Amino acid sequence: MNYQPNTQLSIFPPAVKHLLIVNGLCFVALNTPVIGQALFQYGALWPLESGRFEIWQFISYMFLHAGFGHIFFNLFALWMFGQAIENFWGTRRFTIYYFLTGIGAALLHMVIGPGGVPTLGASGAVYGILLAFGMMFPDRPIMLLFPPIPIKAKYFVAGFGVIELISGLTRSNSGVAHFAHLGGMLVGFILIKYWGLRGENSQY
Repeated sequence: MNYQPNTQLSIFPPAVKHLLIVNGLCFVALNTPVIGQALFQYGALWPLESGRFEIWQFISYMFLHAGFGHIFFNLFALWMFGQAIENFWGTRRFTIYYFLTGIGAALLHMVIGPGGVPTLGASGAVYGILLAFGMMFPDRPIMLLFPPIPIKAKYFVAGFGVIELISGLTRSNSGVAHFAHLGGMLVGFILIKYWGLRGENSQY
């Protein structure tokens, strides 16, 4: 596949902008009486054994969030890392990547993750975007909050991957879909390698 980056940079490129808007609208709807109940029942990613699973939930679950903190951190990370990737790759490739990593995250979670409860959120796709940022811009510094020191993106992403793996193995009942996060990163890695994409310093 040919690599065609955007020719114009934007802090709110089209795909990221529309994903932010749709997620925001879905969050409002989810917290609206009656509508919210229906959205949760039909849009969340339900386990197969629940009898409520539908094929469209592989996509719809990405637009539903459990609370303000959940949606804030997901959308902040989507904007922070996603706008750089969309500007670098182009809107079409970014959009395909986003949804495929989100679907891959759901699949891995359903196979390996703990069952019994529905899954919500864009975290799997966001972790895929985080992986892409680390591979495309490996030496860009990311400022940590605690401690307030810069760290290269490749180490930042690797650290998150290790944390999620350990958490998934040791804290399976934490209420966080750790294997969905890992699924997003795994599918993202496969896609980047399959497409033959290289980072800004051509190390990958």
